[in-house]
Amino acid sequence: MLDMRQVTKVYRTELVETHALRSLDLHVKEGEFVAITGPSGSGKTTFLNIAGLLESFTDGEYVLDGENVKGLSDDARSRLRNQKIGFIFQGFNLIPDLNLFDNVDVPLRYRGMPASERKLRIEDSLGMVGLGSRMKHFPAELSGGQQQRAAIARALAGSPRLLLADEPTGNLDSQMARSVLELLEDINQQGTTIIMVTHDPELASRAQRNVHIVDGMATDISVEPSLSRLAHRAQDGATPVAS
Repeated sequence: MLDMRQVTKVYRTELVETHALRSLDLHVKEGEFVAITGPSGSGKTTFLNIAGLLESFTDGEYVLDGENVKGLSDDARSRLRNQKIGFIFQGFNLIPDLNLFDNVDVPLRYRGMPASERKLRIEDSLGMVGLGSRMKHFPAELSGGQQQRAAIARALAGSPRLLLADEPTGNLDSQMARSVLELLEDINQQGTTIIMVTHDPELASRAQRNVHIVDGMATDISVEPSLSRLAHRAQDGATPVAS
């Protein structure tokens, strides 16, 4: 699904050369749920931007779903990103002047989908995250957890092969965070590959794998997915996603 080999990212100015990633190797199989951890400034955001085709890299190879992205034009990268990748951000990034239906509709319009197909996708994705009855509500009328689920619906509406989540529970209390994480686990179980950046070791432990990035280099930390998830679900009482 995602294969990075010796990926390096160097930021250069006239006086300073900063190595954000140093020969990073990472392979993520289709259907995996991988947590990315590491201290601030370790290269996690740079990695996520490169994985999401938002930023180029200096050296190395990156193959996404069988396609080598090195050397692609900006237009080709944009098309591949729109077709393959969904994004979930810590700050939700919902447009305050649009209701949920229209917020989810925005990226679909950019893909040139017919209105009838967009409507089906929007209704399906909002229903999947438990917001089918709230699609005419505006972001300010929702709780933080509901706004994050709306952001997840926006990402899912495009049927991404890869879902990139940047601190998706960072602005939520513990109960809302647990609800959102359980939703991501359910989405993953339906076949979507997820890469989640998080500072929370408890959240990271619920992923199938934990990749730790320090000084721009990745170390794979083994996690037993079935035992970890079952233990946390049992401890949480398998709390359902609340509306």
